[in-house]
Amino acid sequence: MNKELMEALTILEKEKDISKETLFEAIETSLVTACKNHFGKADNVKVEIDRETCDFRVYAEKEVVKEVEDPVLQISVADARLIKEKAKAGDVVQVDIKSKEFGRIATQNAKNVILQKIREEERAAIYNQYFDKEKNVVTGVVQRFAGRNLSIDLGKADALLTENEQVKSEHLKPNDRVKVYVLEVKETPRGPRILVSRTHPELVRRLFEEEVTEVRDGTVEIKAIAREPGSRTKIAVWSNDPDVDPVGACVGMNGSRVNAIVDELNGEKIDIINWDENPGFLIENSLSPAKVVFVIADGDEKTAKVVVPDSQLSLAIGKEGQNARLAARLTGFKIDIKSETQAKDSPGFRLEDYYDEEGEYEEGEYEEGEYEDGYDDAYDEVSDEDIVEESDPE
Repeated sequence: MNKELMEALTILEKEKDISKETLFEAIETSLVTACKNHFGKADNVKVEIDRETCDFRVYAEKEVVKEVEDPVLQISVADARLIKEKAKAGDVVQVDIKSKEFGRIATQNAKNVILQKIREEERAAIYNQYFDKEKNVVTGVVQRFAGRNLSIDLGKADALLTENEQVKSEHLKPNDRVKVYVLEVKETPRGPRILVSRTHPELVRRLFEEEVTEVRDGTVEIKAIAREPGSRTKIAVWSNDPDVDPVGACVGMNGSRVNAIVDELNGEKIDIINWDENPGFLIENSLSPAKVVFVIADGDEKTAKVVVPDSQLSLAIGKEGQNARLAARLTGFKIDIKSETQAKDSPGFRLEDYYDEEGEYEEGEYEEGEYEDGYDDAYDEVSDEDIVEESDPE
């Protein structure tokens, strides 16, 4: 019996991640509870369990008296001397209790105490496991729909992917394997309540940390992320090592690294740009793949005026203003974009507005971009229907 008990405790420890010591304590508590149910009180009951052999002893400490008034707490001198030969009034002796003598109700209550403790410890172990994964990415399997929400099986617990945290263009089905960002882990009487997301910008950061060694070890930092889930994401990266190209590290050979993340996000496009402390250069980079003639940035007002070649206006703005909108979120600047033709007649968009009366350039008020004809072939041409005359990224 003791061997079987030890094997059962070992299995519980492995499967439920509950320590044997906790289980021993649960058994001790259950035996004390059984004594209380059997005798009516158990203030003087002690339980000892050998952690190596699982041998246990249950006994009551009773005071030796000449006349017994409470048989639960007291014992006569004559009975005490059967246990301890030289016992006398005033001594305390240990009287063994036979657990086999407990009634059915007392035994059932003891069993319930053990089961309750196991459930509590199991919930606590699961909570601690997933609480440590809060703000990180975990892999799960889509289980079922709960209304418009999805239940995700994470292995030892189920997570809730609410409608608001689902990508609208994604159509997840039961048994699909997905990576999700753990938003919050709450402790409840029924166990941990885990909320996850597929739309959070930090999901992209964690995926890059998993895929790109340089990001994981801190050589390359992701300084900012702007995301429209299911459509496009822009990230700004910076290298702490001058010999490491941050964009190249994130893209990988032949795009292997970024493509793995794009596949995980079901085709969501990802633009990776170089971070720059100079807001003018950062804004120029953020409007990629469009080329920029110059940027006029006001760091105090967090506004910027951008001039692009006439042929690049629609590309800079993007379909339905998406490129400019993501650039604004990424940089924290309100960006106004005009073509060279439009800029000629717009105050504040002409370079001559930033020279003093003597023709000297007033430093710090604008940053000139590097204009090159054409753009990266990795991006599709913008169709005529996507062309927008004016922009307002906000």
